[in-house]
Formats: sequence, structure tokens, C-alpha cells
Amino acid sequence: MAVLPTVTFAKPGSALSGTVVVFTNEEFRFGPQAGALRLQRVVERAAAAADFKGKPRSTLDMLAPPVESADRLLVVGLAKGADKAPSHDWLKLGGAVIAKLRRGHPATVLLEQPDGKPVPAEAAADFCLGAALRAYTFDKYKSNGGDDEESEQGKESPPALTVLVDDPAKAKRAWTSRLAAAGGVYLARDLVNEPANVLGPVEYAERVKELESLGVEVTIFTEKDLRKLGMGAYLGVAQGSSRPPRMVMMRWNGGKAKEKPVALIGKGVVFDTGGISIKPAAGMEDMKGDMGGSAAVVGAIATLASRKAKVNALGIVGLVENMPDANAQRPGDILTSMAGITIEVNNTDAEGRLVLCDLLHYVEKEYQPRVMIDLATLTGAIIVALGHHYAGFYATDDKLAANLSAAGEATGERVWRMPLGPEYDKQIRSRFADIKNSSGREGASITAAQFLKRFVKETPWAHIDIAGTAIASPATDVNKSWGSGYGVRLLDRLIADTYEG
Repeated sequence: MAVLPTVTFAKPGSALSGTVVVFTNEEFRFGPQAGALRLQRVVERAAAAADFKGKPRSTLDMLAPPVESADRLLVVGLAKGADKAPSHDWLKLGGAVIAKLRRGHPATVLLEQPDGKPVPAEAAADFCLGAALRAYTFDKYKSNGGDDEESEQGKESPPALTVLVDDPAKAKRAWTSRLAAAGGVYLARDLVNEPANVLGPVEYAERVKELESLGVEVTIFTEKDLRKLGMGAYLGVAQGSSRPPRMVMMRWNGGKAKEKPVALIGKGVVFDTGGISIKPAAGMEDMKGDMGGSAAVVGAIATLASRKAKVNALGIVGLVENMPDANAQRPGDILTSMAGITIEVNNTDAEGRLVLCDLLHYVEKEYQPRVMIDLATLTGAIIVALGHHYAGFYATDDKLAANLSAAGEATGERVWRMPLGPEYDKQIRSRFADIKNSSGREGASITAAQFLKRFVKETPWAHIDIAGTAIASPATDVNKSWGSGYGVRLLDRLIADTYEG
């Protein structure tokens, strides 16, 4: 796992060392800490030479700073009224700052506003979370002797940050929950970035088993167990691979003894060739990330356990590989799901919903949860609809939908509600079975959700299609990784705001 940066909070006036980071605005004003260093004139001269305007998140790098005991000065633009900015703006600021720091070297951050207003403790913690998220690297398979400069830098530990704020004790308390979230995101990114030859269903299950060290109860179900449960849809996907499937259940019991759990369900297709309905060769290597939904669930459960969340949470992931060998299911095959609903397989590349439908039925039947939320890199159609900046979601409960949207806005992991309706049921009718697993291109993300809805009875449920946000999404101030870890912070924030306590 990539190493998280070390963060220490201290009072203004503490000793400065390493790279010193200060903040200014477009008028080149400084807060009281930086003002005491008498930087105004030297920064103005350097800014004129470098065409630095002090715009938000822009930086001015000074290698010979007029600051005793500092080996470098980094001047960063900060917008007016930053104390009232949303948390994801502070995340972006932290990411922009750490991107300019040298790995393996310490930095002292004078976190203050140019107008003299104190930076709230929560904002300071968000700043550090953004820095931590941006510091992530995945370079375990790159040789030490390579000539990739970025890779070589990535092998250094991230910068150790000393953050000077008005209330370091309060900032430290706020940072505790953010640190847990950063660890959950790192775990999810590591899982998604691993190649499929390393992370098969069995190996993945063993990785999840490690969460027991955090107090999570982990149960691994084998292929024999799935057969006893009658998960015919799930097993239909698994039968083409020589690597046996695993279903992993994680339980975090942080709430009251008899309180029903919040259930998180993830698609974990460790590699998806498309099966007999094989995908084109171009870009197929990206299908190692078709388990991004399961990674988000694992990362979210790890986050809840790390911060000792006061909630009962159930995480369940279906781990399987979709391959086209002689035993693989064929287009035209009919499967019987655990719910007893028969499914005509007319496209073996619509496999994720076959895994999820059995998981949804099992969780609702066995645990009667307060709410069920599944995440999956389910359809390319959602990318056509929303691109890579929003995940599409479907919900049977308006309150759940509103809470999900609010959590998305708060974290910057944004979601957009898509429609469900009986009209779409017509598209998944089968001539030979109760339903078919694919209905063609029109409304393909919607019909996939409508398929899943058939396996949910009364429990409030949401399905989040993260195909455009979990893998190969655009680089941002807080993520340069191919596997983004999308969904961990969204779920953590939803639970903290809605179901915890």
C-alpha cells in the first residue's frame, strides 16, 4: 500500500524548516504568520519576474528564500472568503500544494488567510486530506533502475507536513476522520490498480480478510457455498474461468446491538473479457478495473472501522472473473437466480448485473438492512450520458437520493440521479425466460438498473454506476492515479451525515 504523508499540527510561531508554504491573494497580502517574515517586497519582485498573479491554487517557487532555517519558499494563491469555501475547495488546495513539494523532504505550512481570518479546523483537516490524496502513487512494479523521473520520485516517501494553525488540537481531532478516509481511498486505489494476474478472486478475498485487524468481521464464501445458496446468476459468470469465485462479507458493528445495518454491495469482476460476447482487444487491459465498485465498498468499510464509526455496516462483494473458455456460459443460456427469477443471457458481457442481482437478493433476505447501496462499473452507457465527472445513480427512495446527492456535493464525488420506470421493464422482457440481461444500446444504463430493481423488494435502494469515475477518469488536483478510489469518501460522508449515531 502506498504510504500516507505524515501530518503534524502546531501553533503559529513554531519553528520553520524545510520548504515553507505561505498563502497570498491577488493583492499580495499575507496573514499574520507570513507577514511577520516580511516577505512582501521580495515576493512582489519574484512574482513580477515569474508572472505570478496570486490567483487561487497558483504557485510561486522561490529556491533562495529570505526565511531563516528554510531551504525553499512556496507562495500559493488563496481566494477571498476561503473560510466559507466548501470542503472540496480545501481538498483541491491541499492537492495543489503537495504537488509542488519534493517527496522525501519536510515542509512547514503556514495555513492562514491573507485577510488575517483564521482557517477553521475542519478546513485545515480538509486541506491535509487533499494533500494526502494527491500524494498517492502506485509504482510497486516499476524497476529501481528505470529512467522515469516521476516514478523515481514516487519511490520517495511523501513530504512530512507540519501545519501551523490557530487551533492545532481541534484540527488534529478533525484530521483523524480524514486520515481514515485517506486510508480507505488508498486501499481502494491499490486494489483497482493491481493487475488481474496478481489479484484474482481468491487473492482479493485474502486481502479483504486483512480488515480483521481493524475489528471488521470477515466471512469468505466459496463456490460450494454459493451453489448451496442457489446463486445461479452469479455462478453463470464464474463458470468460464479456471479461478473460482469468492463472495466476501464484511461486518462493522459500531452501532447499537439490534440496529439494522447499512448495506454496501460491490461488483468485483477482477477481469472482464466479455466472455463469449468478447470485447474488442483495444483497451481491454482496462478491464482489470471492473472491480472498482467492490474496491469502493472495501475502502468504505475500512474507513468506518478506522474511525470507529457509530453505525452497523455490512459490506459484501462478489469476486469473479469473466472468461471465455469451453465451459463459459453462452448467449441464449437461461440461468436461475437465487430469487427464483429466470434470466436469459443474451449478452455475456452484461455480467455485472448477474453478480449483483444475487447479492442484492441475499442481503435483503438475510439481513433486512436499513438501506442497500450497490456500486458497479456497470455500463459504458453512463459515460456516454454523463462523461467522467459525475456517477449516475438510481434510487427507489427520494430521501436516500437527496442524501446521496448532498454527500456527493460535500465531497466532490458528485452523482446525478437517473430515471427508473415501468416503461423500461418492456425492454428487458425475454421470449424464453422471465427477463433477459441486456436490451441493447438504448437507455442501456437505465435498463441495467431496471434489471437490478427486479431483485429488490421493500428496502430503500440505490444503484451507483461508477464506470466513468472509478477508472481512467480525468486527473484532478487530488488524484493522479488511474484507479481513483471513487466512492469511498462518498459512502463515508453519506453514512456520517445520515445513519451514524
